[in-house]
Amino acid sequence: MSSSALAPPSGVPVADRFWAAAEVVLAPEDPRPGSWVGGPSAQLVDGTWWLAYRLRRPVGEGRGYANVVARSDDGVRFTPVVTLDKDAFGAESLERPALVRTPAGTWRVYVSCATPGTKHWRVDLVEAATVEELATAPARTVLPGSATAAVKDPVVRLVGQEWHLWASVHPLDDPGATDRMTTEHATSPDGVTWTWRGTALAGRAGSWDARGVRVATVAGDGSWALYDGRATAEENWEERTGLAVRAGDGAFTAVGDAPLLQSPHAPGGLRYADSVALPGGGARWFYEATRPDGAHELRTVLLPG
Repeated sequence: MSSSALAPPSGVPVADRFWAAAEVVLAPEDPRPGSWVGGPSAQLVDGTWWLAYRLRRPVGEGRGYANVVARSDDGVRFTPVVTLDKDAFGAESLERPALVRTPAGTWRVYVSCATPGTKHWRVDLVEAATVEELATAPARTVLPGSATAAVKDPVVRLVGQEWHLWASVHPLDDPGATDRMTTEHATSPDGVTWTWRGTALAGRAGSWDARGVRVATVAGDGSWALYDGRATAEENWEERTGLAVRAGDGAFTAVGDAPLLQSPHAPGGLRYADSVALPGGGARWFYEATRPDGAHELRTVLLPG
């Protein structure tokens, strides 16, 4: 059976409502292309919403200059609690963070860090007893990447007693084509020391996601995921969102011959979707999307089950 013939599982967001019913959580500081607020990672803990996100300026003006963790009572209006600046990590730029609350009650942020003067990326971890204490927590590298691969944008989930991670990995063999990416899967007993298990998702030749794919969220019971994809290098930073279903332990198969979700504003970027299941059913979704002026804003939508 072809991937386009696979039936989507229940709970997959409907495209028109995903955009039309959404609210803007945060707008970029500057209404220009390359000015972004997004890359969200959300948690709902004891009735309080927590959201980590990335702030970015255009190339030449700072790029991804900070990760922020904010809190909210309603999942829409957020107040910043802690800012993690790129200089604290010795990074040229920061990308999407992953926010995690551990079973022990500590808070973790997995931070994507660009090595200055290179195309290399790594992932550092900060951990603290409270969100406020993340500001002074020491950073340790948990996904170093290598001379041949950059690693960034992790999605982290605890399944039973085992931690799972999906990260975008970019080959560095061609300096002019480091935007290419696959999603690789790793597991860990503690969320700190990781073992790579193999490719979770790769682009499809001749398709809208041929140039690269990045798992954005693993939803529900892990039976499906949303991912960011692009066909060409020119579509870098304006990825659209596709659907993939589980194909094995940590692996997914793309479904459909076109994106599931995209912005109505050219060039249609809608990426880094994340969801939190609600106790009464349904889910709240967060995502980054292109505005009419070319900047990116962070949006949220509440969808029924």
